[in-house]
Amino acid sequence: MKRIIVGLTGASGSILAYSVIEQLLALGHEVHFVTSKLGEKVMAYEMEDHFEKIIGKFMSSPLFIKYDQENLFAAISSGSFPIDGMCIVPCSMGTMGKIAGGIADSLICRAADVTLKEKRPLVLVTRETPLSGIHLENMLKLTRYGAVIMPPVPAFYNRPKTVKDIVDQTAARVLRTLGIQSDTYPIWSGNLTELGPLGGFDE
Repeated sequence: MKRIIVGLTGASGSILAYSVIEQLLALGHEVHFVTSKLGEKVMAYEMEDHFEKIIGKFMSSPLFIKYDQENLFAAISSGSFPIDGMCIVPCSMGTMGKIAGGIADSLICRAADVTLKEKRPLVLVTRETPLSGIHLENMLKLTRYGAVIMPPVPAFYNRPKTVKDIVDQTAARVLRTLGIQSDTYPIWSGNLTELGPLGGFDE
């Protein structure tokens, strides 16, 4: 069992966080969840339900621990609290900028700051396009200090049939970066014949 922090900010793509949490719990890992107020609103809007009802599915699990974004006394704000990694899904440019600048004025930013200083895996699923020079410089800076920048770029070699297929595969890639293998992450073998007929492809 691994102990993973999942942060949710107000960028678009909150369904990715939902899938990450769902897969982590299904695999028996402990999830420490914290969201910004805007993150709650975006999730409710994009998933078309009340935030409490959406997250309510996970609240009954003893492996799911939810924190208040303003509680800087929370366990995950301390480097002495052992975790195996953190992901922010999705990660807004504002949150990324604060982390890059060492501003730890919220629990998400503080937990990310701690994750970096303790040399633990930090995955930022950044959601913005097009990217400005400021965004790119912050991404480069954080990469140099050990963070992994992972925009939710969908793969198509697994031939997704639905939006859920794309979401789950992207979430599984986040887990993979944290050292966790999920069945929804297809491993490429290099053998095209495994995919079946490739009619219509040009040489």
